[in-house]
Amino acid sequence: MVAAQPGRVQPLRRHIEHPRGGPTVLRIVLGTQLRRLREVAGVTREAAGDAIRGSHAKISRLELGRVGCKERDVADLLTLYRVTDEKEREEFLALARGTSTPGWWHRYNDVLPGWFETLIGLEEAASVIRTYEVQFVPGLLQTEEYALAVCRLGNPQASGKEIQRRVELRMQRQSLLTAPNAPRLWAVLDEACLRRSLGGVDVMAAQLRHLAEMTRLPNVTVQIAPFDLGGHAAAGGPITILRFLEPDLPDIVYLEQLTSALYLDKRDDVDHYLAVTDQLSAQAASPRDSRAILEEMIGRMEAG
Repeated sequence: MVAAQPGRVQPLRRHIEHPRGGPTVLRIVLGTQLRRLREVAGVTREAAGDAIRGSHAKISRLELGRVGCKERDVADLLTLYRVTDEKEREEFLALARGTSTPGWWHRYNDVLPGWFETLIGLEEAASVIRTYEVQFVPGLLQTEEYALAVCRLGNPQASGKEIQRRVELRMQRQSLLTAPNAPRLWAVLDEACLRRSLGGVDVMAAQLRHLAEMTRLPNVTVQIAPFDLGGHAAAGGPITILRFLEPDLPDIVYLEQLTSALYLDKRDDVDHYLAVTDQLSAQAASPRDSRAILEEMIGRMEAG
């Protein structure tokens, strides 16, 4: 029998009772715990796959939190890993049931691709969200009118109804910044995304005012990387790094592409991107100076 390790069952109970991040995070936690059990038991992925009538690839996806898991499969894996304590087994089975419970964003499935759904769940559970944007104001800081312009630009063939649904989803995402236990958002914006006028002068002026107002929140930090900074390590494209308080959730780097996204959680990858964002934050204007830059840009726009 594999004895329950101190500090393992209690975190499971916390996730079951307070599932921040919804099914996305529960899948990651469950997969991480099952991987640890498998390694302690000395079971290969191939043998684990056989036990649930699957493949080693299925076990890999399960342990990475990429897919949900049936209660029957979890029960079979626990038996294979020689976990017989009923209380401990029930914790795992309850967690498995939670992975199939839809998050609030499920009602936007008609406009929400699966690769982006993962990000929303991770945002909900994050303690710190660090982001660098080169083309657009970050979605968590956009006004409704600016978001409308961005969605139209990125989905030129979409109907008006679909565009509005995408905007509603984006606005709903932003509520996490003012929710209890809100994450800290640390955003570095290339000056280019502030100079690019989307939606017209009035829309952009309102967006800049909103951005300046958001910096008043204690959990929101905005820095601007001005043109005169020249080249920098993050010039290749946008970066988002999500950090978590829970030990079962590794730091994750999110790299968005046109029709997909990459999620990196290997320590070397994460450390590389953390070093890049640290360097960029050191080079960019300070939060105070960035606010002054915003206010200057707003003044010029309002003056015509």
